[in-house]
Amino acid sequence: MRQGNQFQSPIGLVTVFLTGDVISCVRIGEFLQLSDRQQMENEVLTSCRRQFEEYFAGHRKTFDLPLDWKTISGFQFEVLSLTRRIPFGEVRTYGDIARDLGKPAASRAVGKALGQNPLPILIPCHRVVAASGHLTGFSAADGITSKTWLLQLEGHRIVAEKLG
Repeated sequence: MRQGNQFQSPIGLVTVFLTGDVISCVRIGEFLQLSDRQQMENEVLTSCRRQFEEYFAGHRKTFDLPLDWKTISGFQFEVLSLTRRIPFGEVRTYGDIARDLGKPAASRAVGKALGQNPLPILIPCHRVVAASGHLTGFSAADGITSKTWLLQLEGHRIVAEKLG
């Protein structure tokens, strides 16, 4: 059984799940009913909540949390590993990531892999945009609205769902 905790953020309710002592899933903007047996507080969850709060307040640029990579494999693992290294305040395109993987024709596959990111924000898929600068999907409940807020937090100007 997955255990976790929930807290409010500027982009909605954040639910963080653990598998053992590593973060295995982050859900944003969705109300997920946690049973009493599922709800917990421990050092990892306390640190996670604090780091998210610091990030949302504009005081944290990187996360230092244990992540569960066991359920991520193959191409998605490659995509998320590269995405995790995108620095705060920077963006990449789907094509950039595809080229960095040595698969320049795989930008749609990169988008699909990012769309299934189980650890949004911790693996900053919001920092990936279309080649035109347009914001495309984001796994939070409010999608582009949340992505816009996160990119603006990181210093980007967004106009009509596009980097300005």
